[in-house]
Amino acid sequence: MDVSQTAGWWSLLPPILAIGLALWTRQVFLSLGLGIAAGYLILAGGNPVAATFDTIDAVVTVFSDAGNTRIILFTLVVGALIALIQRSGGVAGFIAGLLAWLERRTQKAQSKNQRVLVELLALGTGLLLFIESNISILTVGTLFRPVADKLGMPREKLALIADTGSAPSCVLIPFNAWGAYLMGLIAAEGLSQPFSQLVQATLLNFYPMLILVVLIIVILSRKDIGEMKTAEARGTILRDGAVPMIADEAAETPPVPKILSGAMKPRAFNMILPILTMVVLVPLFLIMTGEGDGWFARMQDGSGSSAVLYATSLAVMLAMLLYKVQGILGVRESMETALKGMGGMVPLAILMLLAFALGSLCRTLGTGVFTADVTSAFLSPALMPALVFLISCFVAFSTGTSWGTFAIMVPIAVPLASSYGIDPSLAIAAAIGGGVFGDHCSPTSDTSIIASMATGSDHIDHVRTQLPYALVAGSLTVAAYLVLGVIYA
Repeated sequence: MDVSQTAGWWSLLPPILAIGLALWTRQVFLSLGLGIAAGYLILAGGNPVAATFDTIDAVVTVFSDAGNTRIILFTLVVGALIALIQRSGGVAGFIAGLLAWLERRTQKAQSKNQRVLVELLALGTGLLLFIESNISILTVGTLFRPVADKLGMPREKLALIADTGSAPSCVLIPFNAWGAYLMGLIAAEGLSQPFSQLVQATLLNFYPMLILVVLIIVILSRKDIGEMKTAEARGTILRDGAVPMIADEAAETPPVPKILSGAMKPRAFNMILPILTMVVLVPLFLIMTGEGDGWFARMQDGSGSSAVLYATSLAVMLAMLLYKVQGILGVRESMETALKGMGGMVPLAILMLLAFALGSLCRTLGTGVFTADVTSAFLSPALMPALVFLISCFVAFSTGTSWGTFAIMVPIAVPLASSYGIDPSLAIAAAIGGGVFGDHCSPTSDTSIIASMATGSDHIDHVRTQLPYALVAGSLTVAAYLVLGVIYA
């Protein structure tokens, strides 16, 4: 899109309005809706009637994209899986086993030492599941939420850990759909060795590295900042008046079925097997949905949204069969439980629907292109890497999409770097890091939304408590790029 085809300064109004209202009012649905309506009012030339109809049509149009539809369906299916796992007693068995292990490890040490082990284990689990960011978040949230609640950990802290271990690990270990997508963008810029350029950019991608370092320091030192410090001091897992992102049927562990209180005890196996199945099947379905010579090329080309939807659906089927064979849940009870779990995900599905609509609106208005064009006039060789990072941060935070930011910023950053005689890998790293920043802490980002959902946290509480840590890592990243900019210039 040429800058002349954008809405100019007006293109900034919808994302700024939506994000500002969300942070101020804590009413994220209303904020997104008003932001979208404001954008279509601009496109309609101030005609409120036409803008209203266009806004409704825009929400419906989200489903015309198969990837969007698969992601929304995926959230509903995940709700069914979570509810089934909890109803089977798998979560109860896992809690008992993990707490027993922690007790042995700490030798009856105080709760704070158990907290450190649980938080490090949760972060490590998220990092290991680099194959897909949403799977990473959902697995950490499902596995560790009951244990975290038992230890009195604020839901916001678990959401921070789950969110931090997802997108950062996906770009630092790019053997996944993220890596394939980025290599495609790099190749489109005429660079002959996109994989080599991506590896070099990964080594210079400071934001995801620094946010992980910041979180590890926080976990080990038990020193928090901002509203997270208040959350830790209040003594409850949720703030008074907080609205968890997921309904009680899916967020809370229900009582263990009566049949489990007799001869059949809660078993962690009933949770681990379905989740492990889901995780293992994702790369297999990436291979099946991709094209190319060899399994690695096919996995790189595979459809991430299809892979996670297929893998989660089969995990639900396996869970139903597993519990039926053990005599834990009958077919009717499994279906009722699955539907309740899917019902608990309806608010999330609606929120993602609005977020997708806002992202599409920003592309139509040319928000990212206009922002990049205006700020490009101030670039110099020494400032270029830091400013590319900051621009990417703003675009990603405004639009709530890291992938959309990559698509906007990489084609801008690479030519700028070449024109100034700077290694393109540095510019690519800055663009990617800024995209991850926005994806990590924007209230409209799907990973932030899913982190709130998977951990049962109030979504705006999650954003407000996570943002200070992201800003610390982001500030350190800007300083690093300023130094490297001087060196490379």
